[in-house]
Amino acid sequence: MDLLNAMNAPQKEAVMTTEGPLLILAGAGSGKTRVLTHRTAYLIQEKKVDPYHILAITFTNKAAGEMRERIDRLVGFGSEAIWVSTFHSMCVRILRRYIDRLGYDTNFTIYDTDDQKSLMKDICKRLEIDTKMMKEKMFLSVISSAKNEMIGPIEFANRAVGDFTKRKQAEVYAEYQRALKQNNALDFDDLLLLTVELFKLDKEVLTNYQERFRYIMVDEYQDTNTVQFELIRLLAMKYKNLCVVGDDDQSIYKFRGANIYNILNFEKQFEDAKVIKLEQNYRSTQNILDAANAVIQNNIGRKAKRLWTENGEGEKIQLEQLDNSYEEADYVVRDIDRKVRNHEYRYQDFAILYRTNAQSRLFEERFISKNIPYKIVGGVNFYARKEIKDVLAYLKTIGNGHDDLSVQRILNVPKRGIGATSIGKIMDFSIEHGCDFYEALCHADAVPKLGKAADKVRPFVNLIESMRVLSQNKDVVELIKAVLDQTGYVAELVAEGTDEAQARIENIDELISKAADYMQTAETPSLNDFLQEVALVADIDSLDEDTDYVVLMTLHSAKGLEFPNVYLTGMEDGLFPSYMSITSDEIDGNGANSEVEEERRLCYVGITRAKEHLTLTAAKSRMVRGETQWSKLSRFVKEIPDDLLKGSYSREREVPRFESPGFQNTPVRKYVSPSQQRQFESATTGAMNLNYGVGDRVSHMKFGEGTVTALVSGGRDYEVTVDFDTVGTKKMFATFAKLKKL
Repeated sequence: MDLLNAMNAPQKEAVMTTEGPLLILAGAGSGKTRVLTHRTAYLIQEKKVDPYHILAITFTNKAAGEMRERIDRLVGFGSEAIWVSTFHSMCVRILRRYIDRLGYDTNFTIYDTDDQKSLMKDICKRLEIDTKMMKEKMFLSVISSAKNEMIGPIEFANRAVGDFTKRKQAEVYAEYQRALKQNNALDFDDLLLLTVELFKLDKEVLTNYQERFRYIMVDEYQDTNTVQFELIRLLAMKYKNLCVVGDDDQSIYKFRGANIYNILNFEKQFEDAKVIKLEQNYRSTQNILDAANAVIQNNIGRKAKRLWTENGEGEKIQLEQLDNSYEEADYVVRDIDRKVRNHEYRYQDFAILYRTNAQSRLFEERFISKNIPYKIVGGVNFYARKEIKDVLAYLKTIGNGHDDLSVQRILNVPKRGIGATSIGKIMDFSIEHGCDFYEALCHADAVPKLGKAADKVRPFVNLIESMRVLSQNKDVVELIKAVLDQTGYVAELVAEGTDEAQARIENIDELISKAADYMQTAETPSLNDFLQEVALVADIDSLDEDTDYVVLMTLHSAKGLEFPNVYLTGMEDGLFPSYMSITSDEIDGNGANSEVEEERRLCYVGITRAKEHLTLTAAKSRMVRGETQWSKLSRFVKEIPDDLLKGSYSREREVPRFESPGFQNTPVRKYVSPSQQRQFESATTGAMNLNYGVGDRVSHMKFGEGTVTALVSGGRDYEVTVDFDTVGTKKMFATFAKLKKL
């Protein structure tokens, strides 16, 4: 019974409830791993369960290894008989023994990501698919999603009737599976899908493992997908001693196929299920938990619970709304620097969290300028990301053809059919004639035995030369956009249609914003000076590789971690929650926007990473793709009660007011300067006629409804500023906006 010492009442109950289905709703920081490991030990020591009959499943090899170590320390002799495994590792062990019953050899190969890409490339070539229009990664993503939902090629094809794209995906799916079977190979999704298929087709095998695993425990249950749920359901069907641990409020991996209804509907799927809530938090202060509780309670699709702690009330949450994203980054970095200089904390005690990877750029530049060590977790430093290096390599080649590395990097990016053999011949030619690699490309017709490859090199040279002419008259922002347009770089990412591709597009947009910022601040802007500035900022190798560094990461990467000081940045509607989620038409069974609810869960995860101090920051304006956009404070921040907040931000100042004494108490939507109004009123007769003016309500086909706050004539067109109800302030030209007066 020493296993129960120092446990609170719900934890003890969870450990001692061993028979029948059990759902442990474990709030953030509530000690769920301790409960799982002690429950395993309790089964063996107190209930005398043979370790051979226990299965513990988690999601990562690291988590499985940590659980194994803890169980070994608690149980000692005999613990090696317990299966502590990830879903995939468990399925491999089962299939190695029985997959021959599905027509495969037991010595099957497991294809990794590169193997899958190579196979898909061959299939697309065989089926004569234009991979510029329909990318290999898109097909792999669609197939993976289908397998996670247990949709095979035949069912997928039946659902694709009347849809050309879906029919083509179905054709590729069928051919992909045929090729895998022919190669006696499985991808990672097949490991789960075929194990479920095996259990359903072969009762003997299923019964064998049902007898083996009489007690099953699953960690992070909120992250399970449909096929994982079915796998667990089949295994637990006989003895029903299934214990799942998770937190529906931390279900943030829908984009990976996680199905939150697995945990929300647990009691419906398993009769007589018992539910135990772990609500005592051992990590954060009560003010932080109260903020998290206040935000997450706005979700409709959740199980009610409220975190509390004995750690004390703690400091209020710092809320700072800065004028722009540059001031936001500067505020955060200066605050960290001050606290470290005052010996209050070390760098490793700070974490900066953001919604998208692209947001890291400004923080990185500030850290480098102040010589503060930092590390990006779950990502790559901004200027080291492939897409950024590709675009910069184009700019370097345009500005300086002597950089052989840059030219070689982009010669076949995007793909132009110029292989390694051809590149080798060109390199040999450049060495023999003592010229640069690019100069050798310009004389490709003279390269011995280059043959038809010379015809593929010529368009690349023409592109670079045309961009050099363009660079004489265009600024850096326009040049980058021209490169992206002429090469089709972004178009290829759009065609790929994956979350990874979208993140890369966002990073490219951030580079454009960097260029726009440079154009505004440089005394005599030029392409070479811009590249020099970037090179100085990107020189991160000089930082000492020390364990004491500030951590930067996306909110998704932060799950499971904790820090004394957390900065939750970019708290603006349109960024967090994202514009895509705000405008999503995906409504769940409760009538709620399921995308916004997932974003709110992500906010809850971010808040509960903080142990002692939480700072929320937002920018009134942010540069996106080189253009300034104004945003409202995130709806998630507005869900936090005022008495939990401190800082320069005031809800009373959220709506700007005229400063003259006579109008001090008269709120207005947006201040319009007299000069702006005069410009509007003196618009030339050549300008287009509008049926709306400042103060009118209008609607936009994409952004919804809003109020016109400014109109500035440009002669032939108006620049219209609209304060939209859902996505904040946008500036646009009236001709393209096509606003309708309400």
